[in-house]
Amino acid sequence: MTKSDLIAKLAARYPQLIFKDAAEAVKAILSAMSATLVKGKRIEIRGFGSFGINRRQPRTARNPKTGEKVAVPEKCVPHFKAGKELKARADR
Repeated sequence: MTKSDLIAKLAARYPQLIFKDAAEAVKAILSAMSATLVKGKRIEIRGFGSFGINRRQPRTARNPKTGEKVAVPEKCVPHFKAGKELKARADR
């Protein structure tokens, strides 16, 4: 599902919302989630899952073309862990 699919479903489910308002609501939610993750905080949505930031340690990798060693710096990556309810629904 894409962002535009989500906006379309939200607008169809709630007819009192015009498409523009649904788009603003989705945009506000996603930007709030992004801002929270940027601050290094965790997001938990009961019954759905949790979002967090994982830190990857610096490491030495190899360039596959030349075989040369390359230093890969530390980085932070977003991580999603599905909740118990979402896992159960996906298994059905």
